[in-house]
Amino acid sequence: MPSVRTSPDLRQAHGRAPRPPLYTPEQRVRRDTSKWTLVQGLLAPVQFLVFAVSLVLVLRYLVTGAGLESATISVVVKTLTLYTIMITGCIWEKVVFGKYLFAEAFFWEDVFSMLVLALHTAYLWAVFTGALDARGQMLLALAAYATYLINAGQFIWKLRLARLDMARADAALAGAAR
Repeated sequence: MPSVRTSPDLRQAHGRAPRPPLYTPEQRVRRDTSKWTLVQGLLAPVQFLVFAVSLVLVLRYLVTGAGLESATISVVVKTLTLYTIMITGCIWEKVVFGKYLFAEAFFWEDVFSMLVLALHTAYLWAVFTGALDARGQMLLALAAYATYLINAGQFIWKLRLARLDMARADAALAGAAR
């Protein structure tokens, strides 16, 4: 059985040029020295924990009809956490890439983040205006959460690519030192 290639050079094996690194050397230094990198690294798992607890509460309400107030509060807290990570993420992007949003390296993640923000904001609007009944609000929250999961996956993929880039750069340095 042939072995599966998992190196960053897999694209070259298929006749495609290798992907350019996610960060230039200067951007990598700014990323690694910015306090906002740490802030993002701390907020991301906090936001995921808030999401997980809220998801359970929302599903509990949808299944049993119990716990509307807890579910509602949890989605509001999740939304405020999202706003916090988005604002600090914009600052991080400005420090690293010189743009608050839509830097080339994170363009599509930022585009999808706008949908995530729109759905979470629509949820707040529905709660505070009564535009949707409780079930509709919770279904909207689930839609917002589905987009959040996709967006989180996008950012996790980029983290993986950045690590592959670092491994490729380290291997190139090691090869040059020989």
